[in-house]
Amino acid sequence: MEKKKVGFASGIGFVLAAAGSAVGLGNLWGFPAKTGANGGAAFVLLYIASVLLIGIVAMIAEVFIGKRAQANPVTAYKKTGKNMGWVGLVAIIIPAFISCYYAVLGGYTVKLALSSFDWQPEKFATFAANKGDVVLMTAIFIILAMVVIMGGVKDGIEKASKVLMPALFVILVGLVVYALSLGKGVSDGLSFYLKPDLSAISGQAILAALGQAFYSLSLGMGIMVTYGSYAGKEINLVKSTAMICIFDTLVALLGGLAIFPSVFHYAAVQGVDATALGLGGMTLMFTTLPLVFADMGMIGQVLSLFFFAMVTIAALTSVISLLEVATQFVIQKFRANRKKSIALVAAICFLVSVPIGISLGFALNGKDSFTVFGMDLLSLFDTITNTVLMPVCAFLGCICVGWVIGAKKAVSEIEADGVKMGWFGGVFAVMVKYVTPLLITVVEIFGLRDLIFPEGETGRTFSANGLYIVLTAYALVAIGVIVYFIFFRNSETGSNKDEKVIESVVVE
Repeated sequence: MEKKKVGFASGIGFVLAAAGSAVGLGNLWGFPAKTGANGGAAFVLLYIASVLLIGIVAMIAEVFIGKRAQANPVTAYKKTGKNMGWVGLVAIIIPAFISCYYAVLGGYTVKLALSSFDWQPEKFATFAANKGDVVLMTAIFIILAMVVIMGGVKDGIEKASKVLMPALFVILVGLVVYALSLGKGVSDGLSFYLKPDLSAISGQAILAALGQAFYSLSLGMGIMVTYGSYAGKEINLVKSTAMICIFDTLVALLGGLAIFPSVFHYAAVQGVDATALGLGGMTLMFTTLPLVFADMGMIGQVLSLFFFAMVTIAALTSVISLLEVATQFVIQKFRANRKKSIALVAAICFLVSVPIGISLGFALNGKDSFTVFGMDLLSLFDTITNTVLMPVCAFLGCICVGWVIGAKKAVSEIEADGVKMGWFGGVFAVMVKYVTPLLITVVEIFGLRDLIFPEGETGRTFSANGLYIVLTAYALVAIGVIVYFIFFRNSETGSNKDEKVIESVVVE
């Protein structure tokens, strides 16, 4: 009886699983919404530049940290330097927070998919206000993710990704082909999406593009460290990372090709201004697109089913990766069974998601009776993680590779695994040590400025609520540091070897 490793069975399995994490609501909702809110094609160019300057470098750094340690984020960062293990703990806290509200949004996509043949505009607000329905859809979504994770990395996450990701891509391409054949208004949509107006480039658009690169590529949240830890030596780190970024960006671009021609076609048919349909924010995905599909008659109902089924798939593969980060740590640190570990993590996620779903329902129906610091709980969790914590964690990941390990040593270790980096090795060393951390710092500083001193009708004014949000976010970092140095710095925090023993996985 020979024990087999815990991890991905193939390179394509790793790429599809990591791409599944990256491809999610950030691509099919966040990217089109931010494109609509920031000048269209000009934002697309900024986003592609952000992926090249930040995304690829930060992703290589995070996957490398996990791959060299073959362990959970706490152990992985501890292996870069014993006093850096707290970064891994913060990297676990972030996806734990995100999964709680992401599950609520996943429940919304499930509801929209199930309601494709019986959808009326007012039903969205009705559903959002119905606490029981929201909780039920959220529970269904979490259970789907839990079942996949229970199967393990190879037989659960990898197998699911090999089915779900190709299915998502096929559906998306089909929707793009149909959207481009609609006729009236399509050319206007393509012009808005693909013909850059450089005058639309602003500081806000640049920051939005940089931030979107973080969110879309699952950076700064421990996922790529966790998935990297399950990648064997046979997996080419640089090529695999490039493939993940290309696939993720391609899905985002195709998402825009499916959405904007459809929305502008609807605007042309209805005789309204497309920019008045809510091209930015939550409205685009959950209000405008259902209206567009409803206007197409029976074919629109079918398209709605496929579109929101695709969005559900994207959300599911993302929440699987979010939950896996904490699950891996629980398994390896506390020597717990995988099924019990994910059951515990999923139960906590569900309990926290309930008030988040209720708070969002109030907000979408014009009420503010369930807010903290002036925000509904979903927006609060999203702001804490995406605006403040993710850039911090991505920055520290680059610092660990570029300065703690050493950029040149990191390149040597990558090449020791049989990866020929060539000229890119020198570029990566400079980027990970200087350029990418600097760009991430810019994102963080301006993100904090917009929270504490938001732009108003009379200019920037101080926001006490914004300051409280920032302090809350950094308090979470402080808690992570304190907990690490008290409980984890001088104790074993587990590795994939421990998980292999715990799971007692054998091959005949």
